[in-house]
Amino acid sequence: MLTMFRWLLRLTIGLIVLIVLSAALIWYFAVRSLPDYNASYRVQGISGPVEIVRSTENVPHIFGDSDTDVFFALGLAHAQDRLFQMTLLRRAAQGRLSEIHGPRALAADDLARRLGLYRNGQASLEVQDAATRAALNAYASGVNEWIRIVNEGAMGRGAPEFFLFPDVIAFWQPADSMAILKLLAASSSNAAAEEILRARLSLSWPEHGPEILARAGIPGNLPAYAALFPGARLGMPERSFDPQAVPMPLGFLAPGPQIGGNAFAAAPQRTAADASLLASDLHVPLTTPSLYYLARLELGSGGVIGATIPGLPLVLSGRSPGLSWGVTPASIDDADIAIEEVQPGNPDRYRGPQGWTSFQTRTEVIRVLDGPNQTVTLRDTLNGPVVPGLDPGLRDVTPIGHVATLRWTGSSRQDTTMTALMGLMRASTAEEAARALTGVVAPALHVALADQARVSHLDAGAAPERRADHPTAGALPSPGWLPETAWQGARSLAAAPKRPQSGISILTEEAPDGGIRRGRLDRLLGDREVHSRDSFIAAQLDVVGPAARGLLPLVGANLWFNGDPAAPGTPERQRQDALALLAEWDGAMNEHLPEPVIYAAWMSALQDRLIRDELGPLADDLVHLQPRFIDAVFRNRAGAARWCDIVQSAATEDCATIARQALDRAILDLSAHFGPDVTSWRWGNMHQARHLHPGLGDLPALGWIMNITQSISGGDFTVARSGLFGGAADPYQAVNGAGFRGVYDLADPDSSVFIISTGQSGHPLSRHYDDLAGLWRRGEYIGMSLDPDLARAAAVGITTLTPAD
Repeated sequence: MLTMFRWLLRLTIGLIVLIVLSAALIWYFAVRSLPDYNASYRVQGISGPVEIVRSTENVPHIFGDSDTDVFFALGLAHAQDRLFQMTLLRRAAQGRLSEIHGPRALAADDLARRLGLYRNGQASLEVQDAATRAALNAYASGVNEWIRIVNEGAMGRGAPEFFLFPDVIAFWQPADSMAILKLLAASSSNAAAEEILRARLSLSWPEHGPEILARAGIPGNLPAYAALFPGARLGMPERSFDPQAVPMPLGFLAPGPQIGGNAFAAAPQRTAADASLLASDLHVPLTTPSLYYLARLELGSGGVIGATIPGLPLVLSGRSPGLSWGVTPASIDDADIAIEEVQPGNPDRYRGPQGWTSFQTRTEVIRVLDGPNQTVTLRDTLNGPVVPGLDPGLRDVTPIGHVATLRWTGSSRQDTTMTALMGLMRASTAEEAARALTGVVAPALHVALADQARVSHLDAGAAPERRADHPTAGALPSPGWLPETAWQGARSLAAAPKRPQSGISILTEEAPDGGIRRGRLDRLLGDREVHSRDSFIAAQLDVVGPAARGLLPLVGANLWFNGDPAAPGTPERQRQDALALLAEWDGAMNEHLPEPVIYAAWMSALQDRLIRDELGPLADDLVHLQPRFIDAVFRNRAGAARWCDIVQSAATEDCATIARQALDRAILDLSAHFGPDVTSWRWGNMHQARHLHPGLGDLPALGWIMNITQSISGGDFTVARSGLFGGAADPYQAVNGAGFRGVYDLADPDSSVFIISTGQSGHPLSRHYDDLAGLWRRGEYIGMSLDPDLARAAAVGITTLTPAD
């Protein structure tokens, strides 16, 4: 027995030593991948010395003798801090995520390849102007030089994640940047997803289903979707949303827009300092690190500072000495679903305008980690690629014997968007910016501009031209063989900058007619005659929910202070307490309040109760609140109150009854999670921003280390947007928000402020991994100056690059 004890003791001590040594080894290799910001390197690809001056917050200020040297250094700085993120974005655009994520990424890879993101981006490289191609080449050289430095110096492969995904790190190509821009364009468009959902609603309830998504610009006399395909077999829509699916930001091309934002500006006559103000925030899936990266570039046209995206040599939102700009995706119908009939007995041909036509077919192999390789057959038609995996609901609206294809402006192989955005970054006046933006194709953009004397805004991008006799005006999927459904080309949205008469310009990615955030901003900015940087910051951080303020008086009109006081502890008393709180609430979606909890759960239960009986399983896919629909129902616009009656019941329910039942349902569910005391509930307990690491965030142990979780204020429709929906297990989790915020004050440009949602570094052992996350959560900013002396005076590290020749 004593001998056995001794051996067990020895084995235990040995195991502990082995664990300690393994941990030390892992730590050693992980730490080696931390870059030294004070190092000097001799590199190939630059014409003269370059300095990368790092501020306290790890923001690089880049100084070089030429623009190409500066873009080289930007590529190197991006790779120093975000190499794994860059390679992941490249894989997403190439359709190669399955190589590191396994079968769960197969659908995303299949879609990326069918859309041809990389092929179209590579083809578009040839149509960029000489300066842009030079910038792309220099940027790629900078990334590759850092990869070389890492390999030669055995610097931990450049990022700890690469030890878990031991694949070769391919050198960066200019086409990689072009493809990532295509990926961002695909994540900015909602047109195809809305078409599909509208068609599914039409199939569920032909007379009234589409009014859930009704908005201006959509014809009021749309045909029933089934009538577009007489004789074809269409099934009833089935449930397609998977409540257990794990979102993979920056990886999956999920249906619906992933990117949005706000931009607003005030002309000098509306500011306290008689100089223009501009605020910009860019909405993206919340990831760690953030999609955005702050940087300052000293170009020949002047200093530029603001938000970049690792992988792109661009400042998407920022300022130069005389001009500031902010962009948001434009809500235009830039895509159509075309339904193609496959020739019976010959799956290689489809019905075209001139008769049966052969598909253009090619095959590609997708490598799958821990699984067999998948060979996919990609088919194209005159209307675009066949895209069966574009949206989970697409199968519901595709008749048997047909396939769905996508017409999309982003499929252009002559896309000069990169050149246009490069021109915007170098412009010194609004007129120069407008001329540069004529080259934007996709994504379509709203652009706000401000110089010392005035503010203006314009649209940029390509919009499809449809025939006047198009049967659905592009609002529903349509037969691809009909000549009247074909596009007549695409027109440029570019025009001269528009100067608002009020002196206030407001842009969001929302549809022009139903912009709920736009309406809130209009009120916030219109209520003040004179603005300052601080008032713009307050507007940018506003968490008052305009949807809540509009809906609650309608929905609760017959419930406020109704009935005798109920006994404590009863459901009736809970309802009365909840209504009493909501009656005094100003709509602020504050993380410390119980009212947002009650409101959000009530409206969710109410919408479900309104539509569940008519739409059945399709109601599971309408996970986002539709305030305009609920407003129409409770105002009985065009008889919309009919939605309140439950069709399966013998009684005729009115809207007050449905509202009360929905509130009781919400309170019951909330009580099960947070206890019976409604005053103790807190919005921040259920509304948390989870910055998910797109490579390791789903792994139980590593996810705890890599992800950043914070309780935050705001909601889907607040100006400080923190968009839901986290899924059935956590429906109020914030999965989208302002990855970048900036406020530019041209009265004192160096007082302009910026923030991103995490930190500048993607390395989990870096102190800059999450050092900005707390500031972002609290609504704080950092300053960024274009003064070279200030940058050097506050530097915590200066990387020096010298030519190797």
